[in-house]
Order: sequence, then structure tokens, then C-alpha cells
Amino acid sequence: MPIATQPLAAVPTELPPVQRRATIPLGFVAGAGVAGIKASGRPDLAIVATEPGQDGIRPSAAAAAVFTPNAFAAAPVHLSQAHLAATDASGNGRFGWATAIISTSGSANAATGAAGDADQAEIADLLAAALGTTAELTLLLSTGIIGTRLPLDRVGAGIAAVAPTMRPTDGGLQAAAEALRTTDSVTKSATTTITLPDADGHAVRPVRVTGIAKGVGMIHPRMATMLSIVLTDATVDPATLHGLLRPAAARTWNQLSVDGDTSTNDTVFLLASGAAGAATVSAGTREAVELGRAIEAVARDLARQQAADGEGATTLITCQVTGAADDADARAVARAVVSSSLVKAAAHGRDPNWGRIAGAAGNATLAGEAVLAAAGLPAAAARTRSGTAAELDPDRLRIAIAGHLVFDGTAGGPVPFDRDAARTSMEGPELLLRLDLGLGEGVGEAFGCDLTETYVIENSEYTT
Repeated sequence: MPIATQPLAAVPTELPPVQRRATIPLGFVAGAGVAGIKASGRPDLAIVATEPGQDGIRPSAAAAAVFTPNAFAAAPVHLSQAHLAATDASGNGRFGWATAIISTSGSANAATGAAGDADQAEIADLLAAALGTTAELTLLLSTGIIGTRLPLDRVGAGIAAVAPTMRPTDGGLQAAAEALRTTDSVTKSATTTITLPDADGHAVRPVRVTGIAKGVGMIHPRMATMLSIVLTDATVDPATLHGLLRPAAARTWNQLSVDGDTSTNDTVFLLASGAAGAATVSAGTREAVELGRAIEAVARDLARQQAADGEGATTLITCQVTGAADDADARAVARAVVSSSLVKAAAHGRDPNWGRIAGAAGNATLAGEAVLAAAGLPAAAARTRSGTAAELDPDRLRIAIAGHLVFDGTAGGPVPFDRDAARTSMEGPELLLRLDLGLGEGVGEAFGCDLTETYVIENSEYTT
């Protein structure tokens, strides 16, 4: 039989280009150090803050966030929500103002009860005192083992040591990215630059968006990422900033899965200093669209880095879906495919088993109401379609693995293909799975990684 030669092409991104480096935006300082929370002695405390003015006062940055919905959400999640609500009641804990973010690595401070809450509040007070700000203007991140309390004496000493060393340099932000890590094998950072009008609406100003992130296990977020700090020197109010972050997170980090587990600590913070001197970005404007695309570009690249560095992973899996009834269906199918343990195992074995992809696609259900609404679906439709099955017709479905067309429902189903060539194509650092549903114009993508023996070994003895 003839070999099929009609592969499905990769879908190019239309987002701004991103460089994988930590280039600090104007108006921020950063630094990190070793507090001794981790037994390994590696960096475990990071601080990012606004840069003091000539009067020594740190200006507040507009802040927006998305958090884990896990019922065991950690103490830093609850306290950060309370602080955002205290600085802007209209945000209901989703946006407000901040002058500093602290991240501690080695203890999640989750499921630690009232004592853990008190510990986190003490850390906020220590940070505020060290930086000359107020506790309500601090935001907090923690990562590590669930059920362990933070050593306040070590954290306090770490804050005292790091605070005077913070600088408005790329090196300071890179150090912060390093200190975010737990089981990550590499640091994760991404930067893009756009131009926006100045305050007079005439000359253009370069505006930077930079993100750092950690997370390679316990990753299957809903409305959040693992831990991520995104900074921009654009001028934008908190509510508008949150309106740009929510859809970006829904289309990127919410399309990421390493192992199917949503963490207790998932958080992404987005801060805007306004130091670039560009005009204020207002909701619904062309400038808001451009800034939103830049934020999404950084979020997407960080999500891809996180998937590629999944615990034990050897392959980044990207699933791109076209031809869906709408984008929500496309995203649901793509996420179902990268989340499938069978697909992930086949990817690890370089087995072009298209049946596992088809089965995962056929089980796809749409995201929760909040995620659908964040991604742009009208509220009523998000409520009605939440959790429903994605539309799929096997007689219209086409599947390609690493550029090899393996299933074409429009031509009767399975397609003859060179299995050895397909296996060879699957050996690269990224495996592209392409599906076309043949039902409409909907497009979506998702990111995952292969399931390996190393993942099982690492998580079978995580606390020992």
C-alpha cells in the first residue's frame, strides 16, 4: 500500500517573539540567597520589589494574580489574597497593589493550620520591615513539602541578608529565578519587548515583559501556574492588568500538564511598575491588546519550559488542534491528549500508537466555568458548557504524529505509514501531535511531557 504523504503542518504562533533570559523591567530590583530552608544548601529565598525613588520610598506597583483552587491552598495563597483585597477591595483578592514579593523554597507551608498562617504573616511583617513598606503591600510564594512549617528564624535571617543586596539588574532577577527552584533541573525565564505610545501619545517607548517560573511536578493547573512572577514596566491599573492576565493564563498555563495533579501553592503574580514612561494602558484599547499578547507570549514560553523540564521528562509534548467547533473545544481536546498517561507513556517509548491519541481526544471534556470565562467564552456559555464533552466526529478526525499522518477519518480511518520513520521522528526533544477535527475554525494547543521511570522513582521517595 502507498505511504501517506499528507502531514498536518504545525500551527505557528502569532505572539511576539520571546528570548529565554531574565531581563529585568524598569522600576524593579531583585535578589536571592541561601536561608537554609533546603537541606541541600542551595538558594531558597528570593525577593522582587519595586525600586525606591530618590526619597527612598518604594512606589506601589499594580498587581494581579491567579491562584490555585485547591481546597488545601497554602498559607501564602490565602495571605496574598487578603493583602490584594486590602489594597483594592474591588479586586476580591485577585488584584490590587504591591511593593514586594518573597518566595521561600523547601517548605510549602500548606496544610499547616493556624500556626502556618501565623508563620506566613510573620514573614510578611519581616519583609515589610526590611524594605520599609507595609505588610499589606507584600505578596508571598512558597514551595516544597506539604505539611511542613517554615523555619522563621532562618527565613528572617535570609530576608535580612538578601534585602540590602537587591539590585535593578538582570543578574538579580536571574538569581531570584534560581532560588524559585525545587526539583527543576534548570531555571526558567522569558522576556519580550513591545513599543507603546508615551504619555503624550506621540513617541513610542519600549515596554518590557519578563517572567520567571518554577515547577516540574505536581502540575495540572486550573487558573494558575506553579510559581511564577511576571514583571512589566508598562503603566496599567490593577483591574486592567488582571483582565490581561486571566486569558493569558487560561490559554497557556491552564493548557499545561505534567502529572495531572493540581498543587496547593500554584500562583502567578503580575506586577506593573509604570517606569517605562509609556501612556496608561486602558482596557479595550489597541495598547491593551498588544500588552496582553506580550504577557501571553511570556506565559506560553514559560509553560513550554515547565513541560519540557517535567520531572524525569525526556520529551516536550505539544498537541495542536485545529478544525474544532470553537477554540474551547480545541483546547479541551489538546489538554486531554497531553494529560493522558497512555499517550505520555507511548511518547516515552517512541511508540506511534495513534489509538491512544484518538482515545484521549474522544474523552475530552471542556474546562471549568472560570477557565472558560477567562479564556473569552461568554459567562452564560461558560456556565452551560463547563464539563461537557468536546464535539468530535471520528469520520472527520485526522491525526499526525511527528509529521506523519497516521489516521484520516475522511479516508476511512487508519492510514498506512512508515512506522520506523515515525519512531525516528519521535526521538527529538519535542514531539508534535497534530489533530484536525474537521468541524469548524477552532484552534488550541496544550503542553505536556513523557512519563518516565525517573518520575515514578523521584516521587516515590520525595520526602525521604
